[in-house]
Amino acid sequence: MALIVQKYGGTSVGDLDRIRNVAERVARTFDQGNDVVVILSAMSGETDRLLDLAGKITPFPDKREVDMLVSTGEQVSVSLMAVTLQSMGYKARSMLGHQAEILTDNRFTRARILGIKASRIKALLAEKHIVIVAGFQGADANGDITTLGRGGSDTSAVAVAAALKADKCEIFTDVDGIYTADPNICSKARKLERISYDEMLEMASLGAKVLQIRSVEFAKKYDVPIHVRSSFSEEEGTMVVYEDANMEKVVVSGVTHNKNEARITLSKVPDRPGIAMQILEPIAEAGIGVDMIIQNTRAGNLTDLTFTVPKSDFEAALEIEQKIAEKIGAEDVVGDKNIAKVSVVGVGMRSHSGVASKMFAALAAENINILMISTSEIRISCVIEEKYTELAVRTLHTAFGLDESI
Repeated sequence: MALIVQKYGGTSVGDLDRIRNVAERVARTFDQGNDVVVILSAMSGETDRLLDLAGKITPFPDKREVDMLVSTGEQVSVSLMAVTLQSMGYKARSMLGHQAEILTDNRFTRARILGIKASRIKALLAEKHIVIVAGFQGADANGDITTLGRGGSDTSAVAVAAALKADKCEIFTDVDGIYTADPNICSKARKLERISYDEMLEMASLGAKVLQIRSVEFAKKYDVPIHVRSSFSEEEGTMVVYEDANMEKVVVSGVTHNKNEARITLSKVPDRPGIAMQILEPIAEAGIGVDMIIQNTRAGNLTDLTFTVPKSDFEAALEIEQKIAEKIGAEDVVGDKNIAKVSVVGVGMRSHSGVASKMFAALAAENINILMISTSEIRISCVIEEKYTELAVRTLHTAFGLDESI
């Protein structure tokens, strides 16, 4: 007997027929002698519908009230799932985040989990209940409902699995695993049987939308094996686990891309200590994340500084930097939203050389100009013009031998 946590996304519970299908899968897992905890998202489209309602009242609704509003989406899905399982003859109990004792900080709409007591979940499991918990939500120390941000149900699932010391956390979604590239733009992309936590962390941060990055962080920290699989088939998916020797033999495991990037350049900035802080600190204070940063020295004690931000934050960041440029005496500020980032990822890079030169040569052969470069121990990223994104992904997929079956 094992303790299994299963998470189902909004598409998987999009209507009553799909809820019934999920209930049957959950029941099969329970009938095999396992204890089962189910984490659910809101029904497909429900969170957007609720946010749209608030947006029709005011463009800037209070964030606490936004969390109160959108958390009702999961309340509907978990209660319907419990009712469905009960109608099939199973003992089932639904719980909201605060009832499951998921404690978060008080950063409404983007809270972080501080701890999970899970005593009520454990008690219900001891009584052979199937426990259904609302994903994406918790409560702060004052008892106010909080939400974890988009994709937060993945994080809820892995955090609950860690708190319960579950044997496995299964993330059911509308894709059947993690691929070497986006199969929608690379027809030769292959499903991976296994991928390391570190590789998955890089891929999640670089635009792969299969898993929310914080869920992978939790899984690595607490050694929770994640099985990413489809809720619409019985096929095995992809296991996300600690790396092993076989993983290191493969130099590049995947190619990712992200079109949700924009870049901002301040030119002819006075080159003095603390100037980067003056440029970037106001961006951080505005809650805007900065990804890649490049600084180029000019003659005359001047420098250019370029950085990338999410495309959705581009206008706000550009406005901030125009004010900063005037304050520090920079000559100009320019922005570009027509960029994308392509990356190659693999733990095998730690023990193999020549990956960067191979990547650059492959892009050059297709006349794709590289605008920015950043690296980590297991990842190389290049910013390119957005119009070349699909070509770049397919080119790199072929260049690193990922088209071939293993």
